[in-house]
Amino acid sequence: MKSVRLLFICSRNKWRSLTAETIFQGVGGHEARSAGTESQARIKVTAGHIGWADLVFAMEKKHVRRLQEKFGSELAGKRLICLHIPDDFEYMNEDLIGLLQSSVAMHVSLP
Repeated sequence: MKSVRLLFICSRNKWRSLTAETIFQGVGGHEARSAGTESQARIKVTAGHIGWADLVFAMEKKHVRRLQEKFGSELAGKRLICLHIPDDFEYMNEDLIGLLQSSVAMHVSLP
């Protein structure tokens, strides 16, 4: 199985994308990173993050829009997937983990 570099994006990189990075890092040989779109994000997304990633997962439509506005050229030829996961969960929340696992599994082979 080819390892895939997964980038998870939310607003502040505190709960949703950080949870995704935590639960998918190393699973099936995949690498995971996360970042946020807002200026006060824990880790702010850069062109370097986009360049590193094979697949980019955004939690909401607004994140997809922000990424496309700011990193249109870097995203050319990359898959940008919206997971439609609202900002209703704290870090490592069980329901959030379930949502992430089922939605990401539609795009990436997981063991």
